[in-house]
Amino acid sequence: MRSLLDALQDGRLIELPDNNKIKALEYLATLIEAIPDIGVEGGITESVLAREHSYNTGIGKGWACPHARSMIDGQLLCAVGWSPSGIDYGAADGEKIHIVVMYYVPDTQKNAYLKEISSLAKAIQTQPALQDLKSLTDLAETRHRLLDAISAAAECTVPEAKARMIQLEVKHSALELRKVATVVQPMDFSSRVIPLSILAAPGIKSLVLSQDRTIVNLLEGRDNLAAELGANGQVEHQGLRILLRASSNYQPDRVLYDCLAIKLG
Repeated sequence: MRSLLDALQDGRLIELPDNNKIKALEYLATLIEAIPDIGVEGGITESVLAREHSYNTGIGKGWACPHARSMIDGQLLCAVGWSPSGIDYGAADGEKIHIVVMYYVPDTQKNAYLKEISSLAKAIQTQPALQDLKSLTDLAETRHRLLDAISAAAECTVPEAKARMIQLEVKHSALELRKVATVVQPMDFSSRVIPLSILAAPGIKSLVLSQDRTIVNLLEGRDNLAAELGANGQVEHQGLRILLRASSNYQPDRVLYDCLAIKLG
């Protein structure tokens, strides 16, 4: 389950802003397409939706694992979405989906993908922490719960030396991860994805809160930024794709949007 652990460690776990199945899948596909050096230009959304139309990817216990395949060589990777209220996904067990793990599967990684899915399904069946998803209350708790449970499951399914390596990857920083990786080094995802907040209030332009001054200047010049973000869940502007993660309402008539800014190209 190396790909899932990498996604959790590298910040590819997000709160899904919509509990509509199609919109959730489109959201995660967009996030995968924005990963630097992935080697594809779009098409992941269409591939995922086409496959989902012919086969429901809900695997039970509140989990779903859609995927898109590619003929381009590369590494197996995934993005993870958490839905607090659950998605009516049409899974065989009738349960709402709270965790969506979307995989990008290069043709050369088919066997690795099948092995990971098999290991994940077994972990879900044997780890109670991966089944009680309704009790999760925020993104940080979700990340810690998944990291702990997936790491514990990995210890039971791989040799001891590999299990120790996975534990190191979970506990160390991304820099330390690059030093200890023995097969594929993690991609520098954090440099292309910037967290930010957008405050919207009647009668004023949206106020952008970010550590990146360039992003602040670009987005505060965009008309109707908050309205478009609230309506569509994402906005593209001058080489940036802004994804809405969550929103909070404040008095009087103010909304704070929690977002990710993805640098395109």
